[in-house]
Amino acid sequence: MTITLILPGPLADEIIAATRNPLECAGVLLARRVDIGPDVRLLVRTMHWVPQTAYNEQSPHHMLIRSEGYVGALGAAEADGAVPIWFHTHPGEVGVPLPSEHDRQVDHDIRDLFQLRSGSGMYATLIASPRGESLVFSGELTPEGGSTLPIDRIWIVSDRWRLIQNFGYNLSAPDAIFDRNVLAFGPNIQSVLGELHVAIVGAGGTGSAIAEQLVRLGVRHFLLLDNDVLSSSNVTRVYGSTPSHVGLSKIEVLRAHLMRIAPDLDCSTVQGMVTVKSVAGTLRGVDLVFGCTDDNAGRLVLSRLTTYFLTPVIDVGVLLSSDGSGTLTGIDGRITTLAPGAGCLVCRNRVDMARAAAEMQTPEERQRLADEGYAPALGQVEPAVVAFTTAVAAAAVNELLDRLIGYGPPDRPTETLLRLHEREISTNRAFPRDGHYCDPVQGKWGTGDEEPFLGQLWGRE
Repeated sequence: MTITLILPGPLADEIIAATRNPLECAGVLLARRVDIGPDVRLLVRTMHWVPQTAYNEQSPHHMLIRSEGYVGALGAAEADGAVPIWFHTHPGEVGVPLPSEHDRQVDHDIRDLFQLRSGSGMYATLIASPRGESLVFSGELTPEGGSTLPIDRIWIVSDRWRLIQNFGYNLSAPDAIFDRNVLAFGPNIQSVLGELHVAIVGAGGTGSAIAEQLVRLGVRHFLLLDNDVLSSSNVTRVYGSTPSHVGLSKIEVLRAHLMRIAPDLDCSTVQGMVTVKSVAGTLRGVDLVFGCTDDNAGRLVLSRLTTYFLTPVIDVGVLLSSDGSGTLTGIDGRITTLAPGAGCLVCRNRVDMARAAAEMQTPEERQRLADEGYAPALGQVEPAVVAFTTAVAAAAVNELLDRLIGYGPPDRPTETLLRLHEREISTNRAFPRDGHYCDPVQGKWGTGDEEPFLGQLWGRE
């Protein structure tokens, strides 16, 4: 069982700033709970800081707080259907974020109140200390009448992405096969790569190229999602495929290939379309998604995943253009990074809404609408070449590495555009449109399993 706390950038910044206060300080985080099998994800939505007037005592090593400092947050937790997390700091760069005897007494005194007044039946704690630009932590989750469980990891999704293990986690040295990686970005990042849970939606030319690079970098937890079987024309682009695989499931061909590279790989597969609710639901438990689907409806679903589950998505597209004689005139690639605070694919005008609506229909309904002129024709075969899908895939993996390592410019773009035929690269940043679902003022960040799922209607199962 793994419990992960997901922090969007603005709240992570507040908490990291609080750890740098020379005096202990406290607050209540509100998080929606998402259960994925035995695992739990806590999607943090808001922070209610204890007001200064509620401290009876406050020092670098001790604090006493009146109940008025946190009771209001419990009512807010009940109204939001959230788990309240009692948070406080242990200051100092050498601070140890482990509960003291006094902390344990506080837990005993307020646990029942938190569980009852919030309506969640849960009591959770989080203690943090500063470390460099980030933090170290310990945390626990206690269900009413159940055993206390550790919060294993924090996944910070901001301009930079940070996966932080519980302070008690024993970090093992990376395998010697990654020595060249470690020389480039150090053992900590190598360990993070090994702990990340990555989904790849679309196992074609781009998705398979991304998967191969990630597994060779050291990613060891994959979810592969695709609905197609391998065709003869796919063999020219899909990594790991041979003519003998034609007619087999793309995801099983790719999984077998990845397992040959890394026999210790944890790799799940889902045969289906992400536009089906039950299939989309399998993405609830991953840390990161690479969107390599070529349909607009699928992109709409992945775009919403970022807002509702705080899951970063790297959406990838490749477009080859040619004239009527078959002469190649354009080689364009796009890598769009979606995280809370960035504009979604709709805000960026990266989704053809008419085609997305048509793709969500049944084949019969789609044909009827196309015949009546109300829907665009679908299913055209687009040109694709392995050199170009691989180049764009590499740029997408670069985006992940930069977000983890931080070797790029401090103001990171959220989109990279490649015009390979012109040897040009450009970048941009886009923010949510006012009033759109991804706008933080709409309160949709981290709503999790709230119905309707992902805030949209689902036409088929």
